[in-house]
Amino acid sequence: MAITVSIELNRDIDIPGSYNEVFELLADVPRSASHFPKVDKLVDLGDNTYRWEMEKIGVDKHSIQSVYACKYYADKDSGKISWEPVKGEGNGVVQGSWKLTAKGDKVTNARFQTKAELTLPLPGLLKLAISPVIKHEFNSLVDTYMKNLKSAF
Repeated sequence: MAITVSIELNRDIDIPGSYNEVFELLADVPRSASHFPKVDKLVDLGDNTYRWEMEKIGVDKHSIQSVYACKYYADKDSGKISWEPVKGEGNGVVQGSWKLTAKGDKVTNARFQTKAELTLPLPGLLKLAISPVIKHEFNSLVDTYMKNLKSAF
């Protein structure tokens, strides 16, 4: 049996760096991912495609792990960095984007949006109990990521 948990997040932050600096950091997936908490491995699959393997949560056979892959696209002129899911990689499907706007020379507004579906090998009866926990954890990871990005500048 398996359950699927859907998550949608939107964040809007000001990063204390120039547009070029912020774009370069976010468009460089390994560099950007180094600021994301609880990443066990980021595997380069080639062609700006990466598999994210998050740290396992739980104990022994009762642990779960999120694994997903995305192909990344960066367009500096439009200020957009986006990612699309790669089918057949892991137990998650993730898509989203950053939209950057310069706010003067030293501040860049970054709008982050992502949608994720995570399929976990758990009984359907647990969905009501586990969904809020997973959503809370994902929100917490993204909030920490945002703080880490701000402090990178």
